[in-house]
Amino acid sequence: MTRYLLAGGGTAGHVNPLLAVADRLRRDDPSAEVLVLGTKEGLEARLVPERGYELATIPKLPFPRRPNAAALRFPGEYRAAAASVRDLIRDRGIDAVVGFGGYASAPAYSAARKVGVPVVLHEANARPGLANRLGARSTPFVGVAFEGTPLPHARFVGMPLRVEIEQLDRAAARPEALELFGLADERPTLLVTGGSLGARRLNRTIADRAAALTAAGFQVLHIQGGKGELTDPGIEHYRLLDYCDRMDLAFALTDFAVARAGAATVCEFAALGIPAVYVPFPIGNGEQRFNAAGVVEAGGGILVDDAAFLPSWVDSDLLPLLADRERVSTMGARAAGVGIRDGSDRMVSLIRSSLPGA
Repeated sequence: MTRYLLAGGGTAGHVNPLLAVADRLRRDDPSAEVLVLGTKEGLEARLVPERGYELATIPKLPFPRRPNAAALRFPGEYRAAAASVRDLIRDRGIDAVVGFGGYASAPAYSAARKVGVPVVLHEANARPGLANRLGARSTPFVGVAFEGTPLPHARFVGMPLRVEIEQLDRAAARPEALELFGLADERPTLLVTGGSLGARRLNRTIADRAAALTAAGFQVLHIQGGKGELTDPGIEHYRLLDYCDRMDLAFALTDFAVARAGAATVCEFAALGIPAVYVPFPIGNGEQRFNAAGVVEAGGGILVDDAAFLPSWVDSDLLPLLADRERVSTMGARAAGVGIRDGSDRMVSLIRSSLPGA
């Protein structure tokens, strides 16, 4: 029996590829044991047990960005977290540690190196996070979702997609999706999503122009995420959800999308041939702009700055684009041309290559 420790979490963008790999490991080897390491605060605290995996937790330890009391406490707290993961690796007989970035990954990498267990990592973003930048220095087993990701030993594997996305037959799933969301079969669907954390600019702009979008012949499936600040205005053909656990069915209906440019979102849209307007998150290290660069360059998406995504832009640019069905179709085909659906298989192959005797 092979035992794996998969470390990562925080947002759906980290948790979903982790779960996709866990599912593929277990499908290919039903005797394999998969344990997940995360924190109590991240989405993994809910999604991992729901998927049927055991979750072990460690404290959430952000890397200090400035000299303060938290920075003074960090080294000791980090060593304690890494020591607890070392005990876990030894006690459970872990054969490989696979990290997906986020708070749980760095202590897992440190612990694995200390006890001589292979480390494999997957970087979902085109611009890597700190945990994976550090982790990639000491392992040759580095999978990346985007070509050109600047990490040592980077190997392009694509994004591990959830099986329900990877195997989605959009046409076959459409009737179930229409029933679930209460939408009309005869109208094209605009999907709007800011991801699990939401996107205030997207939400407010789309809510402001919901009536104009529906008057133009579209129906809008708006998944606001975050704290659910919007209230449903009761506009016909406009469906507002706080969160969606069946994104596969949402994608089955989607003719065009407006979204943040999270790595998973970009890769899922490309894999399914969904054209999109990407509005990168304006704060942080700018990775979302890089995530969308490939599909935008291929003609499968359009990049719009957060500050520019205003009701006036919807009127001047988005509505005319949606009305141009030929252009929308061409964008979908070009998105599909850069998308892949076998990222889980590629990542699992990389993991297996790390095992002794492989």
